[in-house]
Amino acid sequence: MSVLTMRLAGPLQSWAVNSRHNIRTTLPYPSKSGIVGLLAAACGIPRDGTPSETTDITLAQLAALRLAVRVDQPGQLLVDYHTVSGASHAPTEPARQRLPTADDGTLKAEDSMKITRRHYRADAVFTAYLEGDPDLLADAAHALRRPRFPLFLGRRSCPPSKPLFISFERTSNLDHALRTTTWQASAHEITRHRAQGQSSVLLDTVTEDPTGTDALQDQPLASAPPFRHRYTERTIRHGHITLPLTPDTPTAHDPFDLLG
Repeated sequence: MSVLTMRLAGPLQSWAVNSRHNIRTTLPYPSKSGIVGLLAAACGIPRDGTPSETTDITLAQLAALRLAVRVDQPGQLLVDYHTVSGASHAPTEPARQRLPTADDGTLKAEDSMKITRRHYRADAVFTAYLEGDPDLLADAAHALRRPRFPLFLGRRSCPPSKPLFISFERTSNLDHALRTTTWQASAHEITRHRAQGQSSVLLDTVTEDPTGTDALQDQPLASAPPFRHRYTERTIRHGHITLPLTPDTPTAHDPFDLLG
């Protein structure tokens, strides 16, 4: 097996599993549906499910890859309060101030004022690992370095602060990659741990495993109709690993370090 490793860092991230209503939550780590969608965008796979003109990779192939996530920097939960109305669609005509619906219709005027709370992880850093066919992952790695569509960390309002690609190992597995990838936390977080005299750091991991004791409803179903995303359960196991802190070596100043 081969492993593709990605660094997911940015000012905000949001990895929802259940976000169909007014409270749009996020997991404390990336979801598989979000990672598959991110890779699909990099490869140029259209959202409507039509064959891509730029790649032979399919959504089904990406969804079949095995995923592990390491929480290098958990960040903090941020809740963004929103009010949404249809007023912008017809400012001077109240009867036409209606919010659009997913099926190209509109809500009634009296229903076109909504309050939503959108949850994000702020100042978080994760490493994500995909295990599977080496040729497929080599193509996906190339796409990450030269993405066809813009890449976002769960939602369009969450761009990454740095390139996502870390490495592609043709002969590896998830457990080995989790333990050998250097700690990817922000420079200020690493400095804080060193100032406290720590020589190692304990990190949470979430690994896709048929023998796991937990389940998430975030396995994409590639057979779902266009724009009608459907998901099923996948089994996971939670764990922890200890990584040594790397030596404190001077680096060039990077003003984006505080963004993750």
